[in-house]
Amino acid sequence: MPEGTTKRMELVCPAGTPAALRAAADAGADAIYCGFANETNARNFPGLNFSPSELADGVAYAHAKGARVLVAINTFAQAGQIHLWEEAVNDAASAGADAVIAADIAVLQHAATNHPDLRLHLSVQAAANTPEAIRFYAETFGVKRVVLPRVLSVPEIAALNREIDVETEVFVFGGLCVMTEGRCALSSYATGKSPNLTGVCSPPDHVDYTEDPSGRLQARLGGFTIDSFESGQAAGYPTLCKGQFSAIEKTGYLFEDPVSLNAFELLEELSSAGVTALKIEGRQRGKAYIAGVVKAFRQAVDGLESGADARPAIAALKAFSEGGQQTAGSYKKTWR
Repeated sequence: MPEGTTKRMELVCPAGTPAALRAAADAGADAIYCGFANETNARNFPGLNFSPSELADGVAYAHAKGARVLVAINTFAQAGQIHLWEEAVNDAASAGADAVIAADIAVLQHAATNHPDLRLHLSVQAAANTPEAIRFYAETFGVKRVVLPRVLSVPEIAALNREIDVETEVFVFGGLCVMTEGRCALSSYATGKSPNLTGVCSPPDHVDYTEDPSGRLQARLGGFTIDSFESGQAAGYPTLCKGQFSAIEKTGYLFEDPVSLNAFELLEELSSAGVTALKIEGRQRGKAYIAGVVKAFRQAVDGLESGADARPAIAALKAFSEGGQQTAGSYKKTWR
């Protein structure tokens, strides 16, 4: 979408389960993204995701509500196992999905060759944030939309949109990841499982909490102590990128603070920058999160046209934020 336009932006919402998909559709999502219950998607956790038949049912429900379904097949295929990713693309097409979100060039090639009518979106896992990279995917595989990495400011997004003829989708709410997606090795170092290859970041079977002699609660991942908490303090989930580290005689959050993205205040700027779609993170979250966040952002997006004040609804989202804290992330790049 050309910079400076005020075309209504799409609201792209997560669903980790069929119930969450229905909640997102009922709350007003324009599109819902989900994945299969295997390592082809980057949220491969027990109890989450869809079977092929569940996806087909979900697509039918979403379409009846006027929403589209996007299937994330966004991990990188492992050598000798490409058939699993190819089957996922085939199953998504058979279920009537509106698009596939992928990063691996082999997966994109399979989809483009065997399902030419299936719309392709480039996953944030590809970390494509230059006109040259995005044009490569568009010209080679027919990619129609790119999900931008969370490293760009609003002016940088506007400048990028002036150089490409591809839709752009950006994250506006939910968990943050280390800034260059698609290259996470931290979880793999600690547990042997990688979000980019097996779809698992900080797997639950590698997590444990122990109390030290002083009464502090130690959160551990793969045998590594990631963080510690005072007695009675809310304990966060031990994710390496959001753990505390000691360096140069200081201890703190070296990679990333445990906070959530909330770009509500920037929606008008993002629209003017030519953004096509707004993405909410949280496929591992429950129905209450999905319904509350989608409803609030539905009001916010609609309010850009109607002038209605969505601030009260958005203010309530602090309860869904990690640690009760929020940030505009890289959109403002206040450290520069």
